[in-house]
Amino acid sequence: MSVVTRATTEAEAVAPGDEAEDPGLDEGEAPEAASTRERILNVALELFTEKGFDGASLREIAERLGVTKAAIYYHFASKDDILMALHMRLHEFGKDALSRMTEEPVTLELWGELLDQILGRMLAQRKLFLFHERNQAALEKLHRKDHDAEHDDIQDKFRRVLADRRVPLRDRVRMATSFGAVFAGLFMSGDAFEGTSNKELGDLLRDAVHDVLAG
Repeated sequence: MSVVTRATTEAEAVAPGDEAEDPGLDEGEAPEAASTRERILNVALELFTEKGFDGASLREIAERLGVTKAAIYYHFASKDDILMALHMRLHEFGKDALSRMTEEPVTLELWGELLDQILGRMLAQRKLFLFHERNQAALEKLHRKDHDAEHDDIQDKFRRVLADRRVPLRDRVRMATSFGAVFAGLFMSGDAFEGTSNKELGDLLRDAVHDVLAG
């Protein structure tokens, strides 16, 4: 069995820019307040990516949503709070992967499965990485205790996995390198790969990760 799963999710088949607009509430979804908060974040993500954080205003977010600025302030105290909330979406990728790790040594096969899971979710929210690439200056100014604590906790857990001497050094080096390949392929190359479909990019990234893990 391949170290990295080759299956492509339905979300990955959507080309960049073809992501659906906020669908509104479906049966069984969260209350309206939660939906409105996510709609604000989705519109802010579009505007911050198009115009940059400094070039987009709360008024523009409100107008695109068809609400008042007061409605924005009900959910977010400032534009900086919206920026932070968008950044925190990235943490979910690492937290979900870590939830599958136990005290047992991580094998290359499990590591490949975790990276495949992370990659699938990252491709489904690919615009988030383009947003980060285009707003690095604004993001670097954000420092908050809740963010820093969670960020450090995720990094510390990954470091412990990679430092586990029960796992052969050869495997740990490949695990670290393959993790970097996934994030570099999306985090640092949003504009470079902007015209590439999620499916094609996902297949190519999986090939690269497989090559690194297989050695």
